[in-house]
Amino acid sequence: MPESKDVDEKGPGQKNPGSPDSKAAASARIAQQHLWVDLQVKQAMERGEFDDLPGAGKPIDDLGEHHDPDWWLKKMVEREKISVLPPAMALRKEDLELDALLDRQAGEKQVRDVLEDFNRRIVNARRQLEGGPPVITPTRDVEAEVAAWRDRRTARREAAAARRREADLARPRWWRRRRD
Repeated sequence: MPESKDVDEKGPGQKNPGSPDSKAAASARIAQQHLWVDLQVKQAMERGEFDDLPGAGKPIDDLGEHHDPDWWLKKMVEREKISVLPPAMALRKEDLELDALLDRQAGEKQVRDVLEDFNRRIVNARRQLEGGPPVITPTRDVEAEVAAWRDRRTARREAAAARRREADLARPRWWRRRRD
């Protein structure tokens, strides 16, 4: 039985991907691809898929500014709130927020762990000469910070208890109600 050029191991009637006919068909598809894309967009517009998109009728941000090749990266950093700071600046920022972080800890052991990790990262940043601003953030005294955390926690608990007492006094009790 004679074999034809367009028959391969896949079966009769299927063309070999390397044959001239398949290459011509692929180039014809590529040449006509813009028509297919235009048709898809037109059909989507008719279905109303482009109606009520976010930002419709609003000016495009940063359109009049100079061209920045890293515009997409800056937009992503802004949108995702990614903080890319040198180690010295990141440690300064973390130092400012450290008391609030300590106040969210449940116990003394967690507070000590956070402080020891913070101090370790400061010492490591001082040892590395990566450039950028110098690391001037001081390490924290663990015992003094734990004592301050205890004081803040006690003050918060006393304030919460006082608010509860005031709320209890402001609420009328059933035996104190007047009958008119």
